[in-house]
Amino acid sequence: MQGEHVALYPGPRVCIFESSRASMKLRWIAAATVATAGVAVTIVANSNAAITASRTSPSSTSTTALHVVLRTIARPANLAPFVTPGLAGEGVYRPAGSTVQGHSAIFTTTIRPLDNPTTVAGVAWIDPYLLSARLYSGSLSPGGFFWKYTAPISRSASQTLVAAFSGGFLLKDSRGGYLSEGRLVAPLVNGAASIVIYKNGSMTVGQWGRDVSMNSSVVAVRQNLTLLVDHGVPVAGLQTSDISKWGVALNAVVDTPRSALGVTASGALVYVEGEMNIVDLARILVRAGAVRAMVLDMNPLWPVFSTYLPATPTGYATPANGKDLTPTMIQTPTRFFEPRYARDFIALSAR
Repeated sequence: MQGEHVALYPGPRVCIFESSRASMKLRWIAAATVATAGVAVTIVANSNAAITASRTSPSSTSTTALHVVLRTIARPANLAPFVTPGLAGEGVYRPAGSTVQGHSAIFTTTIRPLDNPTTVAGVAWIDPYLLSARLYSGSLSPGGFFWKYTAPISRSASQTLVAAFSGGFLLKDSRGGYLSEGRLVAPLVNGAASIVIYKNGSMTVGQWGRDVSMNSSVVAVRQNLTLLVDHGVPVAGLQTSDISKWGVALNAVVDTPRSALGVTASGALVYVEGEMNIVDLARILVRAGAVRAMVLDMNPLWPVFSTYLPATPTGYATPANGKDLTPTMIQTPTRFFEPRYARDFIALSAR
């Protein structure tokens, strides 16, 4: 039943088990519905990485008990290094950023690209059932409008912010469209690689018109070139020497900083960034479990992925408690809090 509902509704679901003297019912509904209904619960973890809670109805005329299960995804398996022997800790996932209801929503690691083992690439694994995604738009990218959600991240939004990462190319270079806040800046292109964000905050990656398409639940679409990984393998025709087909490399440097986002078979998201060629980028995405993936921004000044860990569970994300995914990133966690930042990015917040 769970898998069936996940397929129909791309986001967190809660299982409600209602028992009373008269009947017993088992039903799946959106997690947001429970919050709207005012079901206040104490969250505890169980052994299989789900989140469970229970609450007895306060109504004096009802004996119904509610048992709530919020679905999460099991912690990712560590990655086998491409280059042996591996470095200490290479490929080992560690929690990053704030926890959500006592659970780590992001795990990160580093791994050396096969063709450029003198550097390390960063990999971030993201649980979309614990985090809600939002597309922030910029005056330069995509431009065209005054945006409600734009840099800097507001004080109120920073209280739940867990991570943020830069988006794709400028629209003139993306060969794709852009939709957010009900505004279509550029037409959506069939066949284009697309980040799609839904009303409930869930997010996925797919080919527009095949894996993903427009419906009433879609609130944002960010397209960029075509898929780099499809059906769990790198797409055909990749060349280690490429400096133009998958984005123009600054100064024709093959191992320029590149970034990408993929989705695994379980629905988890994987972000990869580092100084590497396009073949290595695809290899690492596949090693991290991506079944579909797309390139994001590239070259030294643009890729950035930051997690935030305030000193207290109710603290605010700030540049001071942020951390970049890799030490070679030029931009810092300050990026998303700068009023002058004019590019689009994705913010991941605790649900």
